[in-house]
Amino acid sequence: MAERISEAEHAVMEALWEQSPLTATGVCDEVCKTRDWSLATVKTLLSRLVAKNAIATRPDGRRFLYSPLLKREDYVGGESQRLVDRLFGGRAAPLFAHLAENEALTEDDIAEIEALLRELKQ
Repeated sequence: MAERISEAEHAVMEALWEQSPLTATGVCDEVCKTRDWSLATVKTLLSRLVAKNAIATRPDGRRFLYSPLLKREDYVGGESQRLVDRLFGGRAAPLFAHLAENEALTEDDIAEIEALLRELKQ
């Protein structure tokens, strides 16, 4: 997918990754309360995501059902790589160093990272 997904569009995608297909009203039920959005806002975001080929739509009577075309794992992978490329010159080690230096890693995080590194070395 070439086009970037905005933060607002991402909230809609999270609702659809969690449960789909959903109607616009169903998406609004998931995101409108916490974001103080209207149904019209959700419909606009859904239209943008359809135009970006991130979600599919199909008619269901007088309404439409929306489903993600983009897998969450693919999206997260692409965004993670963009972050590392943009802020850390394409290298993950400086990202971990930054997180460690700023005490953003818990003991559990460190243990998970160590286990992953051991697994990768094998």
